[in-house]
Amino acid sequence: MTRGSTLPAHRPSPPSGCLAIPAQTRSSPASVPDGLNTVPAAEAHRTLLACLHSLRWARRIADHRPYPTLDALLAASDEAAYDLSPADLAEALATESLPGLPADAYGAAHMALDAAHAAYEARFGHAFVICLDGVPQEESLDHVLEGIRSRLANDPEDERVVAAEELRRLARQRLTRLARGAGR
Repeated sequence: MTRGSTLPAHRPSPPSGCLAIPAQTRSSPASVPDGLNTVPAAEAHRTLLACLHSLRWARRIADHRPYPTLDALLAASDEAAYDLSPADLAEALATESLPGLPADAYGAAHMALDAAHAAYEARFGHAFVICLDGVPQEESLDHVLEGIRSRLANDPEDERVVAAEELRRLARQRLTRLARGAGR
């Protein structure tokens, strides 16, 4: 299936003398922080790489600024993530790590997670990624362990699709946190 681009057209800055309302001052709770829309491209790339470590993805998101709303930014992020090549996915997966365990997790939980993750990495050649958005903290360990164990049964191509979807979800979650954090 071929998708048309959902990225907004690149718009130049308003001519001098025109008033541009910074996104963070708009009353909409779904605004994009002004900083992401206005910082130099190199700084935007660095910020975006913290959300998903794919040079292609970060460049594509940064090059299509400004984004009028958080929803527009997230739609662009999704579209760019869907278009990542296998090499782009490998690049992004190379920097990912397991979510941290709660501070009060038992030693046995650490061992179980380490063993499951080692089996996953041996089978697929990259870190296990999972988005825990919406999962209560106290259920995160069980969710991660269940995810690793169930996904170990996938064939490599199916797992690549699942991992790509989890990376897309992680990028959305991180962009949303970035937007909310910058708006404070």
